Amino acid sequence: MQSASTRVKRTSQKVVDDHEDYLMILGERVRTLRARRGISRKILSSTSDISERYLAQLESGRGNISISLLRQVAFAMDVSLEELVRDGAERSVEHSFLLQHLDELPADAISKIYALVMGQSDEPSERVNRIALIGLRGAGKSTLGRALARKLDFPFVELVREIEREAGLSINEVFSLSGQASYRRLERQCLENTVNRFEKVVISVGGSLVSEPGTYERLLKRCYTVWLKADPEEHMKRVIGQGDYRPMAGNVQAMDDLRRILADREALYGKADTIIDTSADSVEDSLQKLLDDSQIRSKLDKVIHE
Repeated sequence: MQSASTRVKRTSQKVVDDHEDYLMILGERVRTLRARRGISRKILSSTSDISERYLAQLESGRGNISISLLRQVAFAMDVSLEELVRDGAERSVEHSFLLQHLDELPADAISKIYALVMGQSDEPSERVNRIALIGLRGAGKSTLGRALARKLDFPFVELVREIEREAGLSINEVFSLSGQASYRRLERQCLENTVNRFEKVVISVGGSLVSEPGTYERLLKRCYTVWLKADPEEHMKRVIGQGDYRPMAGNVQAMDDLRRILADREALYGKADTIIDTSADSVEDSLQKLLDDSQIRSKLDKVIHE
């Protein structure tokens, strides 16, 4: 079995290799966009106020340029900074045109186009065999998830534990050794494995999964999602009540950070099929709210009469 130090070295080398590959892609993209617009390197240098020598290094994949200078290059070529620095292959002309038009549309039109292109999810009654609990840490996902699973006679899965099992590492080790991107890949893989493995299941989902569009979309399409909502103060109280003082350790602005996270994710959590407010509720009260949800109630009634 590989030692932790060996894994760290290999991860670090991969980061270096990826960094060098990205600089090559970035340089090629600058060169392609410049040629497409018929701009010489001399003109680009004059317009962006960046030396020709530096631009030559950038285009050859040897220029580790700052984001502020890249912004000047993008502005000089009349392209968005996002288009210039993104990963991946070049977009087709049609793709570029489509994105430009989408950027000009209002939010409600975007929602309609999304539903048309992606197709509607199954009806809630068809997804309720897989119930996913989402929300910030301290919302009660694990406690209520286990209780709900017992009531429905469903298996209970904590996605975080599945990730640890798949990686053979703790979550903290996954982040420290492999980074955020590796964790997100594991998260999506474990979600896919779970929904494919179980026809009936209650799943407790990590609070930040909703910030990963592809993974969250998959969850919404395959599961009946429930946002366990609580006030920021309630979240913090419960986490500390579990004996975990890390959120407050050395961070006098912890509550402000928590409020900001909750506010930033509110629209994402709001995509859930139903919202259960657990603020100031006992576990029994929150569980009853879950059981009173019309879709879950219909599923429970079937279990009772089988």
